[in-house]
Amino acid sequence: MSAIQHGGRATEAGPTTVAWFHCFAGIAGDMALGSLLDAGADLDQVLSVLESLPIGGWSLDAEPVLRNGIAATRALVRVVPDTVVRTHSHVVGLVEEARLPERVRSRALATFAALATAEGHLHRRPAAQAHFHEVGGHDAIIDVVGTCAALESLGVDVVTASPVATGTGLVRTAHGLLPNPSPAVVELLRDAPVHGLEVNAELTTPTGAALLAAMASEFGPMPAMTLRTVGFGAGTRELDGLPNCTQVVVGTRDGRGQTGPGQPGVLLETNVDDATGETIAHAISLILDRGAHDAWVTPVLMKKGRPGHVLSVLADPALAGSLAKVLADETGSLGIRGSAVERWPAPRSGDEVEVDGMAIRVKISPGRVKVEHDDAARVARRSGLPLREVLWRAEAAWRRHHEGDGPSPE
Repeated sequence: MSAIQHGGRATEAGPTTVAWFHCFAGIAGDMALGSLLDAGADLDQVLSVLESLPIGGWSLDAEPVLRNGIAATRALVRVVPDTVVRTHSHVVGLVEEARLPERVRSRALATFAALATAEGHLHRRPAAQAHFHEVGGHDAIIDVVGTCAALESLGVDVVTASPVATGTGLVRTAHGLLPNPSPAVVELLRDAPVHGLEVNAELTTPTGAALLAAMASEFGPMPAMTLRTVGFGAGTRELDGLPNCTQVVVGTRDGRGQTGPGQPGVLLETNVDDATGETIAHAISLILDRGAHDAWVTPVLMKKGRPGHVLSVLADPALAGSLAKVLADETGSLGIRGSAVERWPAPRSGDEVEVDGMAIRVKISPGRVKVEHDDAARVARRSGLPLREVLWRAEAAWRRHHEGDGPSPE
C-alpha cells in the first residue's frame, strides 16, 4: 500500500542523488525512461505507479537491445489506438486523479505544464486549452509519468543534463510536416544549450525536451559526484554512425548541509494592489499546479497608503520563465522580479494510510507526520467526520503501523 518512499536528501545528514542525462543523440520520453530502467530503476515499482493512472489499454516492457554496439534498454510502450485529443486540463485531471507519490506528481505536472506553455505560445491560445496531439496519447503519458516514477525509484533529488543534440530535415506530426527540430522542441529548449547534428531524424522530441525543461536545474558537463550507476535508453531506430541512445549517470553529492551550497532555486515576486482575493488564490493554485516548490501571499502597505499583496513563488530555475508568465497573466502585473536562491529541503518520504476505508497520503519528515489536506478533506466530506478527526485518525494510523521507526507523537 505504501508509495515509493524516496524523499529529498539535500541535507547535511545525507547525500543528494543526482541524475545527469547525456543527450549526445538527443532525448525522447521513451529514451529517458529506458535509460533510468537500464540504470536500475525498479520496473515493478514504476508499473505500480503507472497502474494508478485512470487510463487503460497500455503495457510497458523493458527490452534489452544494442545500439551501435552499446547495450541499452528500450522502454517499449504498447497502446490500443486512441483517437482522443486531450487538452492540458484533461491531462492534469488524469494525473491528479491518480494520487501519485508527491514528487512523481509534481514532476509530471511540471512536464505537462511546460508542454502546454510551449503549445499555447505556438498556437496563440491559453496554456490550459492547449491541445496535446502526440504528447497527449497514452504512450506519451506513460513515458512522462513513468520517467518521473523511475527517478523516484532511484531516489533522484536533482536532475541535470548535457547540451542537447537535435537533428535536421523535416518531421511528420499531427500538424503535418514541420522543420526538425520541431517548433515545440525549440520553444521548450529556449535558454538551454543545444547543437544540431547532420542526422535526418528527430533526435529530440517534444516529450523529451519537456522533461528537461521541467526538471533540469542546470545544463553542462557531468557534475561532480560519486558515481553510482549508469544506464542507456534506446531510441526506436538504428542510426548510421551514431548510437541512438540517451545516457543517464546517477551519483551522489555529499556535504550539502546548511554550511555548504544548497539546491539552486529562483524566487519570483510581484506586487499587486488591484487584484481580488479570488484572483490571487487562483493564481497561487495554478502556479503550484505548474510545478512550483511553494507559493505564498504577504499583505503589504504600498505607495499612497494603498493596501496590496506580494505574491512570492519558489521554484526550480528551469521553470522561472513559464511561472513568471503565469504570474503576469493571472494578476495583470506590469512586472515580475526574480532572484537566485538556494534551498535545503529536509529529508521526507511518502506513505498512505486508511481512514474509514479511504486512502489518505501522508508525508514523513524528521519529527513530524503531515497529512495531505486535500485527501483528508475528501474523506471528511464523504464520511461526515470533522476534518480534525480525520487528521487525527490518519496520523494515529500511520504511527500504529510504524511504531519504533518514525516520528514520535509531539
